[in-house]
Amino acid sequence: GGGGGAAMAEGEALVSVDYEVFGKVQGVFFRKYTQGEAKRLGLVGWVQNTSHGTVQGQIQGPTARVQELQEWLRKIGSPQSSISRAEFSNEKKIEALEHKDFQILK
Repeated sequence: GGGGGAAMAEGEALVSVDYEVFGKVQGVFFRKYTQGEAKRLGLVGWVQNTSHGTVQGQIQGPTARVQELQEWLRKIGSPQSSISRAEFSNEKKIEALEHKDFQILK
């Protein structure tokens, strides 16, 4: 590690990222499992089904934890799901969390 007086430890900065997961991700309790995993990691945000057969949402929390959920969304998902790919966008640092918890939106 070089210089630079970072106030916060690596992974403690808060980030927000949008996601969309493609594959067989509807009708397989994907949202419920995503909510459970996010809560286990202490993250906030939301998840919902789209009209075109994908699942989308937003994740907010400490960088390292958000990255863990991103990996989970890419590779694991719910037991009966079959993920073809996950796309992430609008990743940015935030000063404070914009959600109180992790919700499933209708």
